[in-house]
Parts: sequence; C-alpha cells; structure tokens
Amino acid sequence: MNGVPVVLIGGTSNVGKSTVGQVVAERLQFAYRSTDRLARHPGRPWRTPDRDVPPHVAEHYASLTVDELIASVLDHYERLWPRVEELIRAHATGPGLVLEGSALLPARVTRLEAAHTAAVWLTADDTVVRDRVRAAGHYAEATPAERLLMDKFLARAARFQEIIRVDVDELGLARVDAGGRSVGELADAVLGCVGVGAG
Repeated sequence: MNGVPVVLIGGTSNVGKSTVGQVVAERLQFAYRSTDRLARHPGRPWRTPDRDVPPHVAEHYASLTVDELIASVLDHYERLWPRVEELIRAHATGPGLVLEGSALLPARVTRLEAAHTAAVWLTADDTVVRDRVRAAGHYAEATPAERLLMDKFLARAARFQEIIRVDVDELGLARVDAGGRSVGELADAVLGCVGVGAG
C-alpha cells in the first residue's frame, strides 16, 4: 500500500476517470467509488439504448448559458464537498479507496487534512472529449435539438477542464494527459504520479 490508502482521480467529464479508476482500484485491490454516486448533478444529456434524457436535464442544458452551466456545476461540487471529505477521512487509515470524480476540485483537495491521500487529475485535448461524447450520443444521427444539448455539455466540459488545468498547474499538483494512451498505460501513469505500487 506504500502508506497511501486513498487515491483521488479528478478531471472533467468523459476524460476517462471511471475506466482508469476502476483499473487502478483492481490493481491495488482497493475499493472503487465515484463522486457521481454521492449526489447527481443533471447528468449527460444524450439518449442511450436504456435511457431517455429526462426533461429536467434537457431543460438545464438548453436554457442555461455556458457560464451559468459552469456556475451551477461548481456550486453543486461545493455543496457536495463535505460528503466527499467525509468519505476520504473514513478511508485515510484504510481500507484502501480509489475515489474518482469531477467534484475533486484541486483547491479543495490541497486543503484536505486527511493524511495518506494522493491525487492526480486527468486532462485531454478537447477533441478527445468531443469525440467520446459524440460517439456515445450518436451525434451524426441526432436531431438538431439533441445536438444542441451535447454541444452545450461539451462547451461546459471544455470550460471546466480549462479551470481544472490552470488550478492543478498553479498549485503544482499531478496531472496526466489521457489522450492517445491505453487504459493500462494511463493506470501506470496514475500509479506513478501518486507513488503507489500494485501488489
């Protein structure tokens, strides 16, 4: 465990946090959690085979500007933070936990008083996130209204990522470029950044 029972993986939506986080947790034999499971902000605004876009989610993205979308999601993460911090503290001496999510804001993480916690943020070129969202939402076959929702989501994701990137770099925190790497390579990079070895 190398003295680090809590590994935090932050970043914008669709950058690969969940996939990488689950692999890292499996390698370390840690529990895996996502901040999304603690409280859900309006989710992804595109249809999937088993889920239509709820009306309140469509209205959220259609009616708000990108600035308002960013303000809304940041406010949500601030309100969620006490629950995130409680979860981190609960695992600070074990059992091991990999916690991932966009709610892991750099400034909040740096003020944590929980020992034995390491953090890294995933970033990627905006085209990587765009291509993933458009593939998931079948953008080419979507209606103009559906495309508008995805475009708003992408604009918010890009703005959020820029905020995260600036904060991480200014605070001297660990960041991994998630573009062009396999999941295994990303897991290796995350483990290298946080100084935790599998086994």
